[in-house]
Amino acid sequence: MRDAVKTVGNLIDKASSSIISSIDNEGFPNTKAMLPPRMREGIKYIYFSTNTSSMRVKQYIENPKACIYFYDKRLFRGVMLKGTMEVLHDSQSKEKIWRDGDEIYYSKGITDPDYCVLKFTAHSGRLYSNFKSESFEVI
Repeated sequence: MRDAVKTVGNLIDKASSSIISSIDNEGFPNTKAMLPPRMREGIKYIYFSTNTSSMRVKQYIENPKACIYFYDKRLFRGVMLKGTMEVLHDSQSKEKIWRDGDEIYYSKGITDPDYCVLKFTAHSGRLYSNFKSESFEVI
């Protein structure tokens, strides 16, 4: 792939949802749909907002291995990124991705104890496009 950051980044930016996976205490993958990421730094670091009380947060604390997936239904292409997920509670991380209107999810605002940030760090990926797949490393 000539420019993974550009190609994958465009796919992420256009996605209307995110699919994230964690590993449960029995070693099985658990997958769920989420809103698109709040922010990304290239394709190496991708940030999501979520509830501290969620099952997924507990799973990432116990086992940070993670996978995220984005797809374009119209063009039938998608990208899987493998890496690790950190759960961040610091005010700087929370402020960085907070948006007006988030009070609907976190009634106490940016300091709501049920608001946290998931920071995904990608290590590798696999892009499916034009009826073929290509693996790549994320640097």
